[in-house]
Amino acid sequence: MRSFDEYKDFINSHLTDLIDVAGPEASVLGEAMRYSLEVGGKRLRPVLLLAACEFAGGDINEALPYALSLEYIHTYSLIHDDLPAMDNDDLRRGKPTNHKVYGEAMAILAGDGLLSTAAETVSEEPLRYHEDPQKMYSHLKAAHEIISRAGAHGMIAGQTADILGERMVPTPELIRFIELHKTADLITAPVRAGLMIAGAEDETLDRFTSYAIDIGVAFQILDDILDIEGDPALLGKTLGKDAEQGKCNYAYVHGMPAAKEELHRLTSEAKEALSVYGDDAAFFTALADSLETRNN
Repeated sequence: MRSFDEYKDFINSHLTDLIDVAGPEASVLGEAMRYSLEVGGKRLRPVLLLAACEFAGGDINEALPYALSLEYIHTYSLIHDDLPAMDNDDLRRGKPTNHKVYGEAMAILAGDGLLSTAAETVSEEPLRYHEDPQKMYSHLKAAHEIISRAGAHGMIAGQTADILGERMVPTPELIRFIELHKTADLITAPVRAGLMIAGAEDETLDRFTSYAIDIGVAFQILDDILDIEGDPALLGKTLGKDAEQGKCNYAYVHGMPAAKEELHRLTSEAKEALSVYGDDAAFFTALADSLETRNN
């Protein structure tokens, strides 16, 4: 398998390949879509998809359109999150947010454009394999995995709970719901989709699903921790937004020591899920370890 940076470079070299608009009259839409894609990012989700696919013996070139679609979905969600009606952020990755550059209306349309491009791509890709029904079915499952976990039963449900939670007393159940859906669903989707494209067995899917859920929840708890004690220069955004908006932040509710303990428990549990693969799963266990030392 390749390194994280090798996967990331591969994704970045194709990042805007699928961005296309109807004509010069809509050129600013394409510009706004590309702006938020190109300001940087870890590319964690598409990297996970490619790595999972390659782990199971698949071809990352086949998986690339799905990986790009996931990054488009993630980016659209950030554009909309940053809007005044939601999180009201002026900075994203150290740069002005989309609506600060293009205005609120165009930012909404840029997000819509990224989401619809992703949906168009993942619905079209399986049709390329119509002469191989088994492969086409594997690709259809991957497409459904991505779209369903990004929608009203997944990420959007989590975002809804996150917004409504600002006016509610935070409970462990509400915090868990937000962790699972707002964040973990879009970590689980790429792992499962990558394995599906490669035709992985059910046992592998089950083990990696457990891993991905743990990593996804850990990622949200890390984000909660960094909102309190992170470095704004490294994060590229303002600290303390969760407290300002009354968000259901794990560290605020349970305390910083408990948050760090839970982060450690989740990363350990994630690694244990893949322990049967030994060094073959080193890419994924190293990623789990990195969450305990990340500062952005």
